[in-house]
Amino acid sequence: MNIKQRADAFYARLAEQNPEPEGELHWTNPYTLLVAVALSAQATDVGVNKATQSLFEIADTPEKMLALGEAGLKDHIKTIGLYNTKAKNVIKLSRLLLDRHDGRVPNDQKALEALPGVGRKTANVVRNMAFREPTIAVDTHIFRVGNRTGLAPGKTVLDVEKKWLSRTPDKWKLHAHHWLILHGRYICKARKPLCHQCVVNDLCRFKGKITL
Repeated sequence: MNIKQRADAFYARLAEQNPEPEGELHWTNPYTLLVAVALSAQATDVGVNKATQSLFEIADTPEKMLALGEAGLKDHIKTIGLYNTKAKNVIKLSRLLLDRHDGRVPNDQKALEALPGVGRKTANVVRNMAFREPTIAVDTHIFRVGNRTGLAPGKTVLDVEKKWLSRTPDKWKLHAHHWLILHGRYICKARKPLCHQCVVNDLCRFKGKITL
């Protein structure tokens, strides 16, 4: 079985378990998704969701966010790490969306990465979830799964992203991002991977597999 066949079998099993995987951040439109993902850097999805529940009820567009202002935004997100910097970035990106894109979130990698607080990973997440583009945004979970399994090894995030994209069959690319994140978050954990519960155990090349 070559690497692409192994990747195909890998996704097929994850898909059988969870045919329609979804992200765990709460959002209502491309703008709230962009804000939620930007806020989630070095924070948990659960923590972000708690903070944005009331925020998105009053500020779900760039115009409303600017009306709320930086101080008002901070009141909503002060439980999230780095909230001062994130508040500044959200206000700045909201203004730029109005100035450059008529208040709409663009489905364009470079345009998204040009926004304050938006890096490659955030742009990939937004394009995948909001616009159903076949992107794979590499976070710590996807980076770990790629290296552990041997399916997408690399020393940098970009290396791993390129490997996943080249080895993921087209039919799996739309949902690949979520399958990989969920697998890394709940099964292929950093400290104690649940290898005994893993449906792709035999396809994995991890030498330190934990058995019961």
